[in-house]
Amino acid sequence: MAMQHLTLLGVLMVSILHAVSSTEATPANSTVPAEVDAAGTAYDVLEQNNLPRGLLPQGVQSYVLHAGGALEVTLPGECSFFVSVAGKRFQFRYASRVSGVIKSGSISSVSGVRVQAAFAWLGISQVQRAGDQLNIQLEKSTQSFPVSAFAQSPSCS
Repeated sequence: MAMQHLTLLGVLMVSILHAVSSTEATPANSTVPAEVDAAGTAYDVLEQNNLPRGLLPQGVQSYVLHAGGALEVTLPGECSFFVSVAGKRFQFRYASRVSGVIKSGSISSVSGVRVQAAFAWLGISQVQRAGDQLNIQLEKSTQSFPVSAFAQSPSCS
């Protein structure tokens, strides 16, 4: 379950980053160009697409959201944090730039997010919301996490 939470987080990050990859970077607290529906912050973009804000860690510096949903998010540096679910700890690692394609309830083509599963670091390709669950597609499996596990944006360590 924690593995899925990590995967979902990764997919969401990539989708958000991919969706924000317009020609001009927008500060995290600024609005997006009008043609993209004035999203506000990168966290707002997630919530407007029925995804929890905690898919992105605290400290987003800027993001770009293209009309087609491609999102690019810039963080101050690499970011690592743990998510605990059902007694299991999953470590997520975000690059300083993450991207993906965001649509209502999902982020696909995620890039820049990895999760540690057992002893291997696996890339996240997609995050999809299914009711109160986030299904995170890893390289070789899918992990489910409760949406509540991503209610708050984690701090980087």
